Amino acid sequence: MTNRSTCAYRRTGADPVRGIFGLDRLTEREKEVLLLLGTGLGNRQLARELRIAERTVKAHIARIVDKLGQQTRLQAAVLSVLVHHALCTDTHCACRHAATAVEDPPLPSAA
Repeated sequence: MTNRSTCAYRRTGADPVRGIFGLDRLTEREKEVLLLLGTGLGNRQLARELRIAERTVKAHIARIVDKLGQQTRLQAAVLSVLVHHALCTDTHCACRHAATAVEDPPLPSAA
């Protein structure tokens, strides 16, 4: 018997993080804002980091919260932390190494 993953998502290639939370609905800029939102920065700091007006940051966050079906900025920030690995495009980010380090344990062989 071959080793078969017990994870249905892994076997089928489905991406539950993107599907469940609606990350595919976000623009690239909204994904960037969401990633930074997860770091705990305030609007002023986000605006400085992104080199945009604070009013624009607020508009981005409002759209992100709406698109992700969240109620508050804090919920979106927590979601950002939980799905960081799905949003982050930095190939040197520690999240890349952590996400690939975990593998399914081998299944017991049928005797």
